[in-house]
Amino acid sequence: MSGKAVRAAAVLALALSVAMVPGTAAAAPHCQSITEASNPDWMAGLPDDASLAQLSIPGTHQTLSLHGGELTQTQENHGDSAETLAVQLQSGIRAVDIRVRRYDDRFTLHHGPFYQNANFSDVLQKAGDFLAAHPGETVLLRLKAECTGETGSCTDENSQLDETQIFDWYRDNDPNGKYLLDPAGGAVPTLGEARGKIVLAVLQGARGGLHEGRGVGQLTNDTWGERVQDAYTVPTLFDIDDKWAKVRDHLDKTVSADPGDLFLNFTSGSSPAAFPNAVACGAAGFRGVNDYALEHLTTNDLPRTGVIMMDFPGADLVNTIIAANG
Repeated sequence: MSGKAVRAAAVLALALSVAMVPGTAAAAPHCQSITEASNPDWMAGLPDDASLAQLSIPGTHQTLSLHGGELTQTQENHGDSAETLAVQLQSGIRAVDIRVRRYDDRFTLHHGPFYQNANFSDVLQKAGDFLAAHPGETVLLRLKAECTGETGSCTDENSQLDETQIFDWYRDNDPNGKYLLDPAGGAVPTLGEARGKIVLAVLQGARGGLHEGRGVGQLTNDTWGERVQDAYTVPTLFDIDDKWAKVRDHLDKTVSADPGDLFLNFTSGSSPAAFPNAVACGAAGFRGVNDYALEHLTTNDLPRTGVIMMDFPGADLVNTIIAANG
């Protein structure tokens, strides 16, 4: 083996060993401290005519992925049946990423093959309870089918309805379905139109394709790569800086674009050699994306951040994104 190959193997071995050490990233202002933030009514004072696109909105990636091990968990665990969502909403999170399996023509929540001890009805109940208590707020929803049927994924079961039909069933039949608002391929809602609602931003199939004519019309199969940064593969911990560069570049794009254009920016990333917690929060000798993001947002007066979807967000990071709304 050449010297170059030996060095490469050593680098990969180090990355793997660090990534797989449990608890390498502790709670910090930028990470794993979401309960220290309390912003239940931060949207209430913003003007009704503000477009959701022009706001700075903190969100969570794989919002309720809590089970299946360190490669699968993306958020602090504050309880099953969407209890964790209730904690996130109280902290100020207003954009959620829900991944579903079609099971008996209903939605259960999954990350790959792992059931997350919650169903879509739980999401609607917790979000509905929150919105009933805080009617000035709104929740932006990314809803994505999870099951491809391939190895490492899940398989839909006993379902004849597709994602759009099951979504419509919840809207029309679930007691909390009244909170669902589908722009149906139309404009980005204003805050006045969205208050007290769970706004469907996008509805995606299991391989990422969008069901166009559902959700916000600005987000289509053609515009996804322009409006959304979701470079989710971080091969090793040595690639965290590259992931942060993509996040920063998308922030720059968001700032320079028309304020009526909706942008989503995923700070999350992972691989078998770089678990979500380590990428977000850092590990021994490695700085996490959340830390870079907090520093960037506190040292640069950005007019807006767009929607930032995070793994393991900390209180200061949530608070700083909210503060960008002026």
